[in-house]
Parts: sequence; structure tokens; C-alpha cells
Amino acid sequence: MAGNLTRDEARDRARLLTVEAYNVDLDLTTGPETFVSDTTIRFGCADPGSSTFVDLHGAKVREVTLNGQSLDPGSYDPDKGRIPLPRLAAANELRVVADATYSRTGEGLHRFVDPVDKQVYLYSQFETCDAHRMYTCFDQPDLKARFELSVTAPADWQVITNNAPDASDNGRWHFPATPGISTYITALVAGPYHVVRDEYRQGDQVIPLGAFCRASLAEYFDADAIFEVTKQGFDFFRKTFARPYPFDKYDQLFVPEFNAGAMENAGCVTFLEDYVFRSRVTDAAYERRAETILHEMAHMWFGDLVTMRWWDDLWLNESFATFMSVMCEAEATRWTGAWTTFANLWKTWAYRQDQLPSTHPISADIPDIRAVEVNFDGITYAKGASVLKQLVAYVGRDNFISGVRSYFDRHAWGNTSLSDLLDALEETSGRDLTSWSKEWLETAGVNTLRPSYEVGDDGAFTSFAVLQEAPQEYPTLRSHRVAIGLYDRTDEGIVRRKRVELDVVGARTDVPELVGEARADLVLVNDDDLTYAKIRLDDHSLATLIDGIGGITDGLPRALCWSSAWDMCRDAEVAARDYVKLVLSGIRGVTDVAVAQSLLRQARLAVRQYADPSWRETGFALLADAMHELMTEAEAGSDFQLTYAGAFVSVATSEEHLAYVKGLLDGSVELDGLVIDTDLRWSLLRRLVVRGAAAEDEIDAELRRDPTAAGERHAAGDKAAVPTAEAKAAAWERIVAGDLPNAVFRATLGGLLDVDDTALVEPYVEKYFAEVGRIWSSWSSDMSSTFAEVAYPFLVTEQSTVDRTTAYLAEQDPPPALRRLLMEGRDGVSRAMRAQVKDRSAS
Repeated sequence: MAGNLTRDEARDRARLLTVEAYNVDLDLTTGPETFVSDTTIRFGCADPGSSTFVDLHGAKVREVTLNGQSLDPGSYDPDKGRIPLPRLAAANELRVVADATYSRTGEGLHRFVDPVDKQVYLYSQFETCDAHRMYTCFDQPDLKARFELSVTAPADWQVITNNAPDASDNGRWHFPATPGISTYITALVAGPYHVVRDEYRQGDQVIPLGAFCRASLAEYFDADAIFEVTKQGFDFFRKTFARPYPFDKYDQLFVPEFNAGAMENAGCVTFLEDYVFRSRVTDAAYERRAETILHEMAHMWFGDLVTMRWWDDLWLNESFATFMSVMCEAEATRWTGAWTTFANLWKTWAYRQDQLPSTHPISADIPDIRAVEVNFDGITYAKGASVLKQLVAYVGRDNFISGVRSYFDRHAWGNTSLSDLLDALEETSGRDLTSWSKEWLETAGVNTLRPSYEVGDDGAFTSFAVLQEAPQEYPTLRSHRVAIGLYDRTDEGIVRRKRVELDVVGARTDVPELVGEARADLVLVNDDDLTYAKIRLDDHSLATLIDGIGGITDGLPRALCWSSAWDMCRDAEVAARDYVKLVLSGIRGVTDVAVAQSLLRQARLAVRQYADPSWRETGFALLADAMHELMTEAEAGSDFQLTYAGAFVSVATSEEHLAYVKGLLDGSVELDGLVIDTDLRWSLLRRLVVRGAAAEDEIDAELRRDPTAAGERHAAGDKAAVPTAEAKAAAWERIVAGDLPNAVFRATLGGLLDVDDTALVEPYVEKYFAEVGRIWSSWSSDMSSTFAEVAYPFLVTEQSTVDRTTAYLAEQDPPPALRRLLMEGRDGVSRAMRAQVKDRSAS
């Protein structure tokens, strides 16, 4: 990988330098491998005569000129990605001309050729530290500067960056200087993109809007729906933040082979183009896209206008955007149940991450860039957002919003750290947040809350308390603001009778308000999902859950109960087969399609990894029978029909079920309302391939039907999924060769591991450990991290996998970020082994 900037180096450079402006001139017409990057930087130095370095990765340097003096281009260190700058003056001008390299890994300036029309598309992705793959810069967030760009491109291309062009003529574009922004949110997107334009008006402000996708996707592009959410977001954030949008236009670009969901480049937001739906999806996909749109928009204020000083506060950047996007979605869009989705999806991710051996405080120690790049995790996004939600309940919503407004007013266009936000919130709320910060942000781990009560002869509570526990490794007992709900069975379902809200502090908190209340059928600690904690149910409530979870009438408490049940399955407190049966007994009562999809994914995972392997085929059959029944009963053309159909296809194993899948694919079987469109065809084929009922000839035929980028990815994954030793070996060789584009690499890796017979991947335990060190040290950061995490042999749930990992850690002493990923993989195998023992005991 490129040079790994450390926090200490960044601090030293920030103390020394004040960067005023970049003038970047790019020539994108020089060929398919490289482009000309000509950068001039004006910057000041607080200590004239001292030296520093500037960042540039993967380039051939032609010339370096500092303050009119030529420097030796040979001084460029390609291994570290740095050019030394000696004997600085108080005011400096640096010019570097280089041939920079296009990326095929989604980092830097990525180049993609559309297989449909052979058109070339470019886009940049710079977070965390990849702007210096495109232009020479001081690539750290606290050296903000104005950014002026000129581009030479083919005459039929669109060229888009952070602000609107002030000149474009026959392929030559000029963009005036931005305000002072960080390098990682500068951007360039170029190519013959299809564009739809609109505008947002509010008062005196008019914001030009653009929505872009590849030309070959234009027929599927629902720009009006994207603009609707965009305008709803601007309405909400302008009012909430009491500050106008800080940039001069807002473009949203759906780009190919993107590694993440989206990126908050100032005024030039890039999205994974999977959000352009070319086949039918459920409303859950539209809800997820809306949340992503609103997440990136929140960053325009929190992240772009006011930016973290260093990556220690990445969590605050991402957590704030997640929290605000869900709040906006729930209050300003049609997805009023967004907090239910948050509880079911986001917090489940957080709880999983927080129970890994690599868990860390929300406010993490980030000593270098490599450390931050494995920290885009469930702690940074989901736990952080959960804790912010709890903070809002603690200080009060009005005080929280007032504090955020003060924070923006005080630090606009600057860099901050966590203390700056806490100071503003303390001022508006009158609360001392020091202890809150220590409990919630500076310690790791998740607490468990459970009710403890006694009942008298009359059936009423004679005592009631909430007990709090902490894992032995992270023994902090925190202060929790919680609600306790008492739910009763009624003719209308299981409904809430009473709610009390209180602070839970320490190991035991008595709740005198509930003494004398009749014992409820379901006692729900953390009703309304105010705090971040694992929840356990008492035996009486668990019996109610098992017998009638589908009868809970409200979506959020139902989601909280489902979350508790899944957590108990993962913790080997509930057998996997019993969890699967619980899902099947209650799925009909689920009215939120996003929750239904999540439950069915978890049930499938329970069978695949947490159940006794000898029960696995039985579990798949149980799921498939139930899903087949549900998909045929569901309303024709409904989201639930599509959800059940997708779940059925993913677990079909019997000859009868596979024949049904094959019939859906070839048209000999029809289900009223279920459209067998392009992406569903690929899903049907994948299942047939995994079960050995289709092979390369069928894959090639399907690719001829769908000769698109998505089709190529599906075909690559399917060929890797062929259940033969030869196909797996060929897929492995393609993966470790290191020359697959990022999206095809991920698809191939996914296909390799898509097996029902884990014996097929057992040979890759040793192969993984033979390769992971080389790949980590020689591949780009994103690609090597993906390999280390995804290719880990987690399906081989045997003690030998755990022991091999432990031996590798001891013998090879891998770098901290790789060590973390290996420890996480080992923990996953150990957890699955414990769950399988529990499941065997239930047989």
C-alpha cells in the first residue's frame, strides 16, 4: 500500500504548515493507464528553513519545483508515496507534474469501461487518504485549502467536481476555487454520464441539483424519486441546523464498482450504482437508499463544513450523519418507521461488533491511516449513532439541536474534536457531560439489562428492579436512560398497558413505580429503544414471545423482541433450531418488510453456521417449505411475496424445491405476481449452481442474456460457486492473482464461499494463511482488507481453524489492523462452535 501517514506526522505537519490553495490541472486524454496530474500548491510555513513532505502515490514524477527551484524528481519515494520538501520559506509555491495511475480497486481515480457500450467512466474516492493518488497534496483532514481544478477530457464527456464550472469548451473545463475544504472530500467524476437536473428553492437560496448515472442505466434511473428525498432532506436539515446549505450546487452521482455505499464529497456525492434498481426491489431497498441519501447530505454540514481534526473522531462524523439521517427519514419522509429499521438492522450490527475481541471505545485511538481503514465498523456507525440517540434523550432534543447549531456557528470551515461538540452541548443543556463521555465514549463493550421482580398471590408485582451486567473484559456499568413497557395479551393482540421512564445506574436499579402493577405478559426493558444495551427477557416474558411474538401490534417493540431473541441465539442461550422455529411461527405477524428480510437472513445464517451440521439440511428444508407456502399465499406482486420468494430460493435443497426454482427460471412454472426479471434470474441460477443443478454452460447463456457490468459480476460469482474442487481451485487462483477489478474480485470471493457443503472450502484454511500476509503487504488497503476479512475460513467451524489462527498470530506477529481482522474471524468461528453445541443439546 502507499505510505501510511501517522497521527504524529500529521500533527507535526499541521503545526508547521498553513495551506492556502491548490491549483490542479488534469489531462484525461493520454491513454487508458495514466493521466497527467499538474499540481501547484501555495502554502505557508511557521518555521522557515524547516523541511516536510508532500504526498503522491503511484505516479511517475516528471518535475518538482519549489519556490522557483527545481528539485530532483528522483527524490520521490514511491514506497512511502512522498516527495521531500527541504528548506521551506515563510511563503511557498510548489509545483509537481506527474503521470498518475488510474485505479481498478475503487481507490483514487477509478477507471471503468462499460461492457454494454464500451464507454469510459471515471470517478474519485479519496476517504481516508487517497486524494494523493490523483494529485499531489498534503493529504490530511486538518490542512484545509481552496481547491481550483482544470480538466482536459474527451469532448463528449461530462466533468463534475465540487462546484459548478465557470468555463467549458470542446473538452476543456475550468472550475473556480472552492471554499477551504479537506482533501478527502474533493472529487472528480468524468465520462459520458446521463444527467437529470432540477433545483431546490428555499427563501433566497437556489441550489442546482443534478442526478447522474451511466448511459446504459438511464432507462432504470428514477431521478424524480431521488430528488424527492433530496428536497425533503434539505427542508429538514436547513430548518434543524438553522444554517443554509454551505456549497453552491448538489450533484448525486451513481457510479460503477464503488466500494462503499456512498461518499460525502462536498457538493459532489458519489453512490454505489446498485441504488439504480434495474429489477424490482422491495420498499426496504428504497428506504435504505433514502437513508444513504440523507446520511451523505447531513455530512455537508457535519463533516464538510465542520471537519474532524484527525481520524480519531471518524466515529462522530459517521455516527452523527447516521443519527440525523434516521431522524430525518422518520420525520420528513414516508418512512415514518425508520427507527424500527434502525433498531433491527443498525443496532444488531453494533451489538455484533461490540462483542468481538477487537471491540474498542467509540472514541477510538487511531495512530495511523491503516488503523482507521478497518474502523469503518459497527462501533463507528451504529453504536455511535445509538449512543447519540441516548445523548439526545439525556440532554433533551431541543438542547441537543441548539448545541449543534452553536457548534456550526463557532467552527464553520474549521476543524474540531469531540470536546468542541461536548462543550457546545454542555452550554445549551446545563449538564456536565464529562462522566457521560467517559462511560459511553471512552470505554468498550455492551451492557446487558434484565428485569428482576417478585409477584404476590394477587398476581401483582411486589418488587421490581432492573439488573445491569457487563462482560468481564469490559466491566463498566453505565448510566442508561430507559423506558420499561408492560404488555398484555388482548383481543387486539399484545399491547402496551403502562410505560415508565427512568435512569438505570449501577448493578441494580429499583423501580417502585411498578410495584402493585399486575404482572404483564411481556416486560420489555428498553422500550422505545432509548439506550444501547443487550436486553434479556424474564422466563414469563420469553414464554409469551415464543408463543405469540407475531401478536405484538407495534413495530418497534416487536423489533426489539426479535433483536433480543437473535442475540440469545448468537450467545448460545437459545438453540439455532428453536430460533428458526420462532421466526417461522412469528413471521406472518411482521408488517415491516425490512424487518422480515432481516429475520429471514438471520434464520438462514442460524441454519448455515449456528445449527448442528447434521440438522442443516433439515433446517433448510423447514425454511424452504415455509417460504414456499408464504410466497404462494402472499398478495400477488407484493413486497412480501418478493421477500418470501427470495428467501425460498436461497434455501431450496430438495429435488422438488430445486425443480420449482428451475421452472421459475425457464418459464415452465409461474407464480401470479412474481416477475422473473434480470436480477431474480441470476438469484435463481445461483441457487441451482450451488446445488450442482446448473454449471458453466448455463452461466454463459445467462451472461449472453445480460451482457452488462452487473451480469459480468454475477457470472464471475456463479462460476466460483460451482460445487467442484476444480471450480473452487480456479476461483482461488483468480482471487489471489491480484488483477481482478474490485467489484469482480468481491463477486468471485462471494461465489467461492457460497457452499452448502463446507468440505469444499476446507482446503482453503491453509491456503488462506499462506497468502494473507503477502496480500496484506502488497495490495491496496481496501482490497487487502477485503481479502483478509471475507476470505477468512469462517465456514470451517472446527477447533483446528481456531488453533491455526492462534498459531499464525503468535508466529507471524501481523500488523495491528490485520491482527484485528484475524481475531474477529477466530471469534466468529468460536461463537459458531458454541452455538452448535447448544443446538445439539436441543436435538
